[in-house]
Amino acid sequence: MSGHSKWSTIKRKKGVTDAKRGAEFTKLGRLIEVAARYGADLEMNPRLKLAVQKARSGNMPMANIEKAIRKGAGLDADKSQIEEVVYEGLGPGNVAVTIQTLTDNRNRTVSELRNIFVKAGGSLGNNGSVAWQFQQRGVLIVPKTEPDMEMKFIDAGASDFQDTDDTWEVYTQPKDLNQVKQNLTIAGVKVLEDKLTMVPTTTTKITDAALAKKVLNLMDVLDENPDVSEIFANFDIDDNLLEVE
Repeated sequence: MSGHSKWSTIKRKKGVTDAKRGAEFTKLGRLIEVAARYGADLEMNPRLKLAVQKARSGNMPMANIEKAIRKGAGLDADKSQIEEVVYEGLGPGNVAVTIQTLTDNRNRTVSELRNIFVKAGGSLGNNGSVAWQFQQRGVLIVPKTEPDMEMKFIDAGASDFQDTDDTWEVYTQPKDLNQVKQNLTIAGVKVLEDKLTMVPTTTTKITDAALAKKVLNLMDVLDENPDVSEIFANFDIDDNLLEVE
């Protein structure tokens, strides 16, 4: 694997501020709603179970979680539909960006995303314009609880792993995610988070402070959009240029 999604690492370190918590609950609710279309039983619907676990980890109130499940399962009076739509674009410095959205209005979403890219000095592209620069992988976030954990990752079936200072990012083939998680749990390794992600096959190295600021600002503005659920980018910014608040 030639790179990982550095934005995912940065976002996790920044956490969710109180000012952004309401928007984060909206995103989590939509994630649950879409997953609940495949059934409201958590034990019979792994995708819903994962979405609920993510929401609870984000301190989303149970009332909100239950409402999202009812709506997704068609048991709520509100019959509006949320769609999953993926957009692609180029940011400052020709950084490739893939954006996963959950939206109830495609026209609004594409218009807002296009404006965001233009203001950042980039452009929103067509489907497939940058998708070839990413590959799907499973990722598990593991805390550093002991030295020399690498052999446990290999024995569990991981395809790669990345040291991110306070945690490990353990990568798998998509189909192996649940099995690797189970193997790690059996080996006594705590898993903080597990999900499917998009990993860049090539990265765009950024060493200029001004350009780094523009790229990170684009990521922040995209992340603040309530329709955006996930962002994947292929930039690689030197650690000394990162200002994680």
